[in-house]
Amino acid sequence: MSKLTLSPAWKALAAHRKKIAAANLADLFAADPSRAERFLIEAGGLVLDYSKHRVDAEAMRLLAGLAAQAQLPRWIASMFAGDPINSTEARAVLHVALRSEDTTFPERGDVMPAVRSARERMRRFVDEVQRGTLKGSDGRTITDVVNIGIGGSDLGPRMLARAMRKFREAGPKVHFVSNIDPADLEAALAGLTPGTTFFIVASKTFTTAETLANAARARAWLASALGNSNGPSRHFAAVTANPAGAEALGVPPERVFPMWDWVGGRYSVWSAVGLPVALAAGMSAFEELLHGARAMDAHFRNEPLELNMPVVLALLEIWYVNFFGAQTRAVIPYSEDLRDLPAYLQQLEMESNGKRVDRDGNEVDYATAPVVWGASGTPSQHSFHQLLHQGTHLIPVDFIVIGRNEESSAEQGALVANALAQSAALAFGNPAPDAPYKALPGNRPSSTVLLERLTPRALGALIALHEHKVFAEGVIWNLNSFDQWGVEHGKNLARTLLPRLLEGGDTAGLDASTRGLFARLRNRD
Repeated sequence: MSKLTLSPAWKALAAHRKKIAAANLADLFAADPSRAERFLIEAGGLVLDYSKHRVDAEAMRLLAGLAAQAQLPRWIASMFAGDPINSTEARAVLHVALRSEDTTFPERGDVMPAVRSARERMRRFVDEVQRGTLKGSDGRTITDVVNIGIGGSDLGPRMLARAMRKFREAGPKVHFVSNIDPADLEAALAGLTPGTTFFIVASKTFTTAETLANAARARAWLASALGNSNGPSRHFAAVTANPAGAEALGVPPERVFPMWDWVGGRYSVWSAVGLPVALAAGMSAFEELLHGARAMDAHFRNEPLELNMPVVLALLEIWYVNFFGAQTRAVIPYSEDLRDLPAYLQQLEMESNGKRVDRDGNEVDYATAPVVWGASGTPSQHSFHQLLHQGTHLIPVDFIVIGRNEESSAEQGALVANALAQSAALAFGNPAPDAPYKALPGNRPSSTVLLERLTPRALGALIALHEHKVFAEGVIWNLNSFDQWGVEHGKNLARTLLPRLLEGGDTAGLDASTRGLFARLRNRD
């Protein structure tokens, strides 16, 4: 057994889980009239109501003890100090620097001059595009910008550009392409004009197969219309830590924006990877996004564990995953503008903590990251809520609720009413003794994260909240949350298979299933 599962804090939680197993949420609320107020945290313009969880004050005390046992405060300090906590890659983890206003940060190895320089270059580029002074090779103003990326270079910018669309300023329309399937790029380019279309290629390494394939197809599309001299190059910018790779594609050096090895891809939207967000909503809105994240950083860094919003969310997840056997968590934003949030959080959590080996190289004997999934409400109510209410799985739910929009419409009120109704129904159920098929057992846990309005500041705090939640979970599970070797192996294997598939190479050494599928695919014509 591992040190974690043998630890005093873990054993105390396991014993308490048995003690309160029979308790239900209705009883917990009845026993404590002030429960709703006591199980609530405000930070960064967000409100977290976690009163509808199967915990009592003692459970939260013991969970905070588990975090203290893992020395979470020391790990938080190490991250903000710039220590190389990404141990397998010997790298610091400094996405928090991208939204810092400190003159010098961190204390060791100041990165702020590079951050400020990159942000100023972003500001000039966004201004150039939005004022219409960015011209294509034939002198026409750019009307459309296509972001080519995948993973962290796509999910974050795509999600935020949609979420902030009400703040859209004059300028080009922004499109997103990520899939290596040519249909993705073809759909994005349908109706666009080569002479007025600009591409941003975002790839930290500039070796990502999907991104490079789409960038090459985009360049060919431009060349077929503009000629193959320097025309296409005037229609490209890049965001990368490999400027030589970008220049090999023909991207002018002055339009290569930096990334750094101390920023993981899924944490990079605060950098020039967020250019599509700034182009869509304006640089001022993008800086407000940074401001909101910075407020959550300060909260995470300074508040005690039991009052720390990201830590509490992490502890609740560990409670269900490790002591109730939950294998999944649903994220349901009651906002169409936040429709892409579940996919973003899916990568953030599952790529970060989807690990079976701990920081010491030992295989764990406890569950780690759950499956994260979801969809926007109210459509989700007519899709999978039936399973949430009456199914056989325990699925904790995170409801994301916007208090009001600019119009304060009846429709917005209906969204809020539906979200609160779902939360209450999960918690308290519906007995229906004379019609068991109508009975909802209740006692199903959920959190509600409330944003008064969907503003850039609130969005920044919301994303930073989840970044820090994932980090706290990783510390307690003794994981490195900042590498992704499972992803790397799959990409490397695809590189070895592709030439054999296209050129009919030797299949010796492949497993029987892959050899059989190769044979069928080669004979498909």
